[in-house]
Amino acid sequence: MASLLRAAVTWGLFPWRGYCSRGTQGKLSTDFVETLKAVVGSPHVSTAASVLEQHGHDESMHRCQPPDVVVWPQNVEQVSQLAALCYSQNVPIIPFGTGTGLEGGVCAVQGGVCINLTHMDRILELNPEDFSVVVEPGVTRKALNTYVRDSGLWFPVDPGADASLCGMAATGASGTNTVRYGTMRDNVLNLEVVLPGGRLLHTAGQSRHFRVQAAVDSTIHILQAAVPVARIEFLDDVTMDACNKYSNLNCSVAPTLFLEFHGSEQALAEQLQRTEEIALYNGASHFSWAKEAEQRSQLWAARHNAWYAILALRPGCKGYATDVCVPISRLPEILVQTKEDLKASGITGAIVGHVGDGNFHCLLLVDPEDADEIHRVKVFAHQLGRRALALRGTCTGEHGIGLGKRQLLQEEVGTVGMETMWQLKATLDPRGLMNPGKML
Repeated sequence: MASLLRAAVTWGLFPWRGYCSRGTQGKLSTDFVETLKAVVGSPHVSTAASVLEQHGHDESMHRCQPPDVVVWPQNVEQVSQLAALCYSQNVPIIPFGTGTGLEGGVCAVQGGVCINLTHMDRILELNPEDFSVVVEPGVTRKALNTYVRDSGLWFPVDPGADASLCGMAATGASGTNTVRYGTMRDNVLNLEVVLPGGRLLHTAGQSRHFRVQAAVDSTIHILQAAVPVARIEFLDDVTMDACNKYSNLNCSVAPTLFLEFHGSEQALAEQLQRTEEIALYNGASHFSWAKEAEQRSQLWAARHNAWYAILALRPGCKGYATDVCVPISRLPEILVQTKEDLKASGITGAIVGHVGDGNFHCLLLVDPEDADEIHRVKVFAHQLGRRALALRGTCTGEHGIGLGKRQLLQEEVGTVGMETMWQLKATLDPRGLMNPGKML
């Protein structure tokens, strides 16, 4: 689509010169422009007509509407200062990536300051073991893939144009690989957002051995080897013992991985061989397969009934489940420490996890009439949540905040995050009647 539009420009169907509305230019004072220069430096501010025209349109047919000034910040602190300055003076702000959009998203309809983010093009941190990378907004998808190529990873979202990642996030870009790898929505873990007044918001918070080690290390290496696992679950020794008793299994009482693979017979044979090699390399004691549908169903039914199996270990007790999630490279560390904390606390508990994404649960048994035990369970749960946050994880992988994690939510998203959520809540539910008293 983009190439077709460029061809149309060449043929003169959309001549940008003379097609550019200049009615909004010139309304910013000299003092204001000088203040912009004080923030980013004079070389990074332009009011040249050709520059303004370049930033007043994208690849679409929409009429060019240029900004009054273009600035090129070098870091997020400068973006924050620019936003605060513009907002305080009621000056419109228009972000600009590579200009490859197709809906006129960069047109300065009311003039204002165009913030060109292409100078913020550094790749700040690559974590191959977690399949994650931290980038500045001006990095393009091709530049990212060139950078990560030697790690064996790639960024799959491909909308066609060599767009900036900030622009792709803004439009929820899709592309040719979406059917398998998803859109930008599926591939972005966290955003650092500059709000209109200049405050910074991190949408997911600022940061996400026993034979447990063998099982979890195997998980990490299987994923890193790109073995196409369909399902993967971790069950510790306590869980396996409970499942044996409750579901009439005869499995080894040891930390265990349940894995399921899909595919042709040849593909399955290759996947099983590679997985077995990885597991044995990491110290697995033995390896067994259930190929028949009835056997598979029995194993997964036992996993799905693990909650009730663990409750059966102490009849009359209630269950409390934690729900932290950490980068998968930190799973061995936090699981081993959690196991030690369980032993030290004297709490009866087991661990299960959807460890493919770093999420696991401690299922803790508590006597509802024992105030001391209830207190110890709460202390344990909050300690685990804070440990997950320290490892750049989250206090909730899937269960949500509810009543029990309100303090941890504040610690995770910070004051700005909480205030932003309160503002959204007040807009949608001004009377505070929608499920009151929970996370907000």
